[in-house]
Amino acid sequence: MDLKSGYPFWAVKNGLMQAFPKLTREVSCDVVVVGGGITGALIAHELGCHGHDVVVVERRDIGWGSSAASTALLQYEIDTHLTELSEIVGEAEAVKAYRGCAQAIRDIETLAREVGDVDFDRQQSLYYASEEEDVSSLRREFELRRQHGFNADWLERDDIRARFGFEAPCAILTPLAARLDPYRMAYHLFARLLAGGGRVFDRTEIVDIRPGEARVTLTTTDAISLHCRHLVMAAGYESQPWIDQQVASNRSSYAFVTDPIAPETLGSLASTMIWESARPYLYLRSTGDGRLMVGGEDDDVDIPSRRDQKVGEKAEILVKQVKALFPDLSINPTFSWGGTFAETDDGLPFFGPHEQYGPRVHFAMAYGGNGISYSMLGAGLLRALIEERSHPLSELFSFSRGRHGAGG
Repeated sequence: MDLKSGYPFWAVKNGLMQAFPKLTREVSCDVVVVGGGITGALIAHELGCHGHDVVVVERRDIGWGSSAASTALLQYEIDTHLTELSEIVGEAEAVKAYRGCAQAIRDIETLAREVGDVDFDRQQSLYYASEEEDVSSLRREFELRRQHGFNADWLERDDIRARFGFEAPCAILTPLAARLDPYRMAYHLFARLLAGGGRVFDRTEIVDIRPGEARVTLTTTDAISLHCRHLVMAAGYESQPWIDQQVASNRSSYAFVTDPIAPETLGSLASTMIWESARPYLYLRSTGDGRLMVGGEDDDVDIPSRRDQKVGEKAEILVKQVKALFPDLSINPTFSWGGTFAETDDGLPFFGPHEQYGPRVHFAMAYGGNGISYSMLGAGLLRALIEERSHPLSELFSFSRGRHGAGG
């Protein structure tokens, strides 16, 4: 799959940070992780740090898939409101998912501080009502979150204007959010994996998976075999063709990043990510060097050539949307891009084995708007499954949750 169009900022900013070899001979290990993006990096790091012999394979260069195009808004809020998710899976399970994502933000912060140099910074998240008719649903969302102990403030129109300088009927302000350079984070995590004895191979494509009772055998395009006790398929949107069940719908999203903006001009946007209740939603967040990253304008296009043609047009629309909020803000889309993303019906990810392959083949499908938070949470979940321990979210994030996933 061609997962991105245009000039994704992280790839331009960082380039190829480290060279990794192509797999040229047969290997055996505890766990093979297929996928060299931020999801695979978080999972491989988690397993490697806890004594598992891990081999990572990636068909492209490391980080060159969806991670290069990610805008990396780290939030505990799922694209499906807590109120709506409660109706789908039950309130207790919905709250459990939200709390898990909140803890994932804290865990990413701990890891990012330890790794260093990944443009991590804590932010606050402002979720505003796009229209007056959205006020009542946001109010119910706010009240349910507060009922379950989530830290949030309710802002009226005057509060938003005074504190953030734009007009909106109301908003939920939460202090638990963050930003990250996911491409740089992935490279640093793989470097740590190598230092701990793990192995990473890029330009290595898997074409066959054969699960057995005691191990899984994988075969590359060069007819080289890998043998492992467990396989984790963390190939992002390219994982879907490996299973017969359609669990998500692929779409395209678009983004651009500006030149650096003076701190006095950027104002509250330096420490606040902003997103709206409309679907698809506009979102804004800053970078460590004072740029503004803007995204949205999602559509149903999943044909790379058509997405390529839309990047410039979508960037112009996003500029107009930002100008409608902040008329005095001068912005220029220095780099613009589009990328594939996937959505499940309930907004939840899939982590764990699929019945098509048995218990030794695990999938990591961190789909949705907060995929990195899901990936951090899923890393611990998959380690628990591999180590035959229980995890509170293993059932909710499993393929067996039935009707709650797309096509289930």
